Amino acid sequence: MRGPIVVVGDTLLDRDVEGRVERICPDAPVPVVDADRDHARPGGAGLAAVLAADGDRDVVLVTALGGDDAGETVAALLADRGVEVVDLGLRGTTPEKVRVRADGRSLLRLDRGGEASAVGECSPEAATAIAGASAVLVADYGRGITSEPGVRAALRSSTAFVWDPHPRGAAPVPGARLATPNAKEAAALVPGVEGDGFAAHTARARELADRWQAAAVAVTLGRAGALLATGDVPPLVVPADPADGDPCGAGDCFAAAATTALAAGALPSEAVVAAVAAASSFVAAGGAFAALAPPDPLAGRTPSAGEAAALDLIGRVRARDGTVVATGGCFDLLHAGHVSVLQAARALGDCLVVCLNSDASVRRQKGEGRPFVPEGDRAAVLLALGCVDGVVLFDEDTPLALLDRLRPDIFAKGADYAVADLPEAALLAEWGGQAVVLPYLSGRSTSRLAQEVLARSAR
Repeated sequence: MRGPIVVVGDTLLDRDVEGRVERICPDAPVPVVDADRDHARPGGAGLAAVLAADGDRDVVLVTALGGDDAGETVAALLADRGVEVVDLGLRGTTPEKVRVRADGRSLLRLDRGGEASAVGECSPEAATAIAGASAVLVADYGRGITSEPGVRAALRSSTAFVWDPHPRGAAPVPGARLATPNAKEAAALVPGVEGDGFAAHTARARELADRWQAAAVAVTLGRAGALLATGDVPPLVVPADPADGDPCGAGDCFAAAATTALAAGALPSEAVVAAVAAASSFVAAGGAFAALAPPDPLAGRTPSAGEAAALDLIGRVRARDGTVVATGGCFDLLHAGHVSVLQAARALGDCLVVCLNSDASVRRQKGEGRPFVPEGDRAAVLLALGCVDGVVLFDEDTPLALLDRLRPDIFAKGADYAVADLPEAALLAEWGGQAVVLPYLSGRSTSRLAQEVLARSAR
């Protein structure tokens, strides 16, 4: 049986402060961020360990955490992600990086605990974990773990290890199967080679392979992918798929993916191909912020009918400062106009609850021949749409009483309604909500659809 993947390195606590920017500071030309959410996640070697553990792999992290709030927080986060931690102890504060973000973009990063601190000695538990690993990833962030003599001695006995270096970190232990500097790091480590073309990247990679006695060196090139140098053969260039997203954590993703591939028996060239693909997908999906975001309260949930289910949904969305959207209508003979409005309404917030006229309510409004489709079937069809999270029936002529109980942030209707004609608008204003109208596909209506069916059947 293969051993676990072991990640060795410096762990940080990353915090993402999410907010809105609506004004400029009066005493300086800088944006004012109204913070809405503060999300903590493991960073550095901790992020690499979490990414390696994705897919239910056994991962052990050998690291050093401070006995402070940041250290306790990151330890709990790692445990939640299924990562086993071997803590050597950090005589100092756990490094913390805070990113202030608005509209999906980073505005500022604030670092705390930047100085390297004394790391405890390599424990027998750490040495045993490294010796029994299927593969080891060294994620060096220049904080002291890779300089500890016992850790370095344990790595020398490792059968396969990947070294992700840092400019302030220690020189890699000789014998790495793969080293993964980025282009900037490689240029700083080999200042005698000028240029940023493939020839320069190749020369730096070969110089580092000789210096570190590494079997192969992969220089990561961001959007351009990676270049792998192995011996004197022509380098392997692996282009990346175009990806517009947050690159934070892409290097850790690359190194973790390469390590897991090597642990599964891949060659270094195969591992680099897999790592480039993984990093590209990681960036396109939103980077570390998206990968380690708090769980979506709707994830894995089956949309449900009924007021109790809707209130439970609203409570979970509100618990994470989400926006609740509601709409209402008969939705008899569901057509493209309905679907268009429902999709637009769902895009306004984090959940959509449909207030659905009961059969009796529809009959009073539309006449004895309506509805064409009974309320149970109408609710089932609505719940089958990916944009609908809940459906609640009401018997009154308007959903006012139901909305007063649900209290959504937004009530949306198709644009053939004027806001002045919406009785819901005044009600929503009572608790700070907003009624809005949405574009409506012209020429689509249940009545017209029914008339067309009758006309065709009479031919």
